[in-house]
Amino acid sequence: MLTVGINYSQMHDSSACIARDGELLFAVAEERISRLKHDPGFPKNAIRACLDFANARPEQLDEVCFGWQTAGPVFRHDLKCYATGKMPLTYLNGLNSTLHFLSMWHQESGAKKFAQQFGPTKAKMRFVDHHLAHAISAYAYSGFEDAAIVVMDGRGAWEATTIWHGHNGRLDPVLMIPFPNSVGHFYSEFTEFLGFQRNSDEWKVMGLAPYGKPGVDLSAFIDVRALPYRIHTRQLITNGATPIAGMAALLGPPRIPESDIDGRHKDIAYAVQDACETAMMNVVRMAIEKTGCRNVCLAGGVALNSKANGKIVTSGLVDKLFVQPAASDDGVALGAALAPYLDGNGKLPNKAMRHAYWGPCFDDEAIARALRTYKVHYTKLSDPASTAAELLAQGKILGWFQGRMEFGPRALGSRSILADPRDPEMNAKVNNAVKFREWWRPFAPSIKKEAADKYLECATDSPFMILTAQVRPEKRSIIPSVTHVDGSARPQTVEKEINPLYWRLIDEFEKRTGVPVIMNTSFNLRGEAIVHTPTDAIRTFFSSGMDALVIGSFLVEK
Repeated sequence: MLTVGINYSQMHDSSACIARDGELLFAVAEERISRLKHDPGFPKNAIRACLDFANARPEQLDEVCFGWQTAGPVFRHDLKCYATGKMPLTYLNGLNSTLHFLSMWHQESGAKKFAQQFGPTKAKMRFVDHHLAHAISAYAYSGFEDAAIVVMDGRGAWEATTIWHGHNGRLDPVLMIPFPNSVGHFYSEFTEFLGFQRNSDEWKVMGLAPYGKPGVDLSAFIDVRALPYRIHTRQLITNGATPIAGMAALLGPPRIPESDIDGRHKDIAYAVQDACETAMMNVVRMAIEKTGCRNVCLAGGVALNSKANGKIVTSGLVDKLFVQPAASDDGVALGAALAPYLDGNGKLPNKAMRHAYWGPCFDDEAIARALRTYKVHYTKLSDPASTAAELLAQGKILGWFQGRMEFGPRALGSRSILADPRDPEMNAKVNNAVKFREWWRPFAPSIKKEAADKYLECATDSPFMILTAQVRPEKRSIIPSVTHVDGSARPQTVEKEINPLYWRLIDEFEKRTGVPVIMNTSFNLRGEAIVHTPTDAIRTFFSSGMDALVIGSFLVEK
């Protein structure tokens, strides 16, 4: 069976993947190809890339699976919320969300768009419940036979949080908390209150939080004593025509975007993150109690909160934790593509995902062609890993473009910007001269897996850079540029068997410096998607303060 999974909601993070007989072949977010960050449009480019990779024609597909319900149930749920006062009609974000669903499915459905772009097909068009698609995307790639699955996001069709029991290849629903009682919604409202873009900049709030201190009371907006949590939605979104007005009445004026960050903003961020962590812990505890499983899978946008994930791992609650690397809506495509296997009391495939390298790849011929097109001077390398390690040891900032592109929001050694973690000024250098982003945002370490316990407290398997750990106190001065202000780091543990070239780069750096760690951040400029093609890499390199670019087997220097 050949299936295409699609995330498309006209809100954010459209994507597509393709699977054959239950095995994932290829996955890519539309933003990487269109170059529009968080692209919400129909993912025609991503679907075409999937078909090209699988050497398949649209008429050969058995199923095209969308990771959203049709509009009717969404509309009924939202009308009920408006009628009962859970969401006032003045709440424009909620009303607009409802209208988005209606316009998408009633004016021109995803199925119709697929036919317009790719011609007629006999494939079955399937619409998968959004949270079910999230849950499948976590369980089916976890390798856990028996697991508690938690999905937490801004909203599904009517869901905000769901708990599932995965066992013997099946998923049983356990608990559903309806929207708008949503931790993701709570977090995104405060993201906007702090002057950032909702459904995009939640990372910034998480990064800012450690600079704050306790003291801000958010009990008017979230009650974490009401298990597992309760969002006071009316207080969050009323007292005015916009959510900001209700929050400003208790917390003071919202931050103007791009204005200075003061102590109040830091303390609010601290309180928001603390509440999120408590709520997530409560939900995970409830999931374990209700399913009897200590192996836990997380998905949904809230599951990208790496600080909370790290606390769950070290809490003693769980035996094993799997967080699907594209946990936000782009990863919904992975679950949708496997939904047909549940038909007729069937079973999901279940194979542990050990890497996120599911995207396109460009060989040296394609790279050299791009370099010649732009008349870029380059050197052919016999050993890219060794050359890169030497440059890093000299303090150079590198672009690193190798192999298949990562799926999900993290650069994991295929489309990365790399630097020396030993330099205490490197964080500021990369933020100011390369990424052009806010000063407080931390950078992550890529570390050889076998060396992780020497540098991290409670070191655990972390191939997807999706949970935090505390850096050992004696190592913080050795790798200061990847140690956050609270002593934490968001590590990627790199395995020789999974990414031998990237592992060897780190190994070569260790031979020169004694440190098996490098600084790794995504290969993009602020506000742009991670680079996709060699052309994207060349343009980004020459638009930033990077010193050198190692792209395939070639070196470009300024």
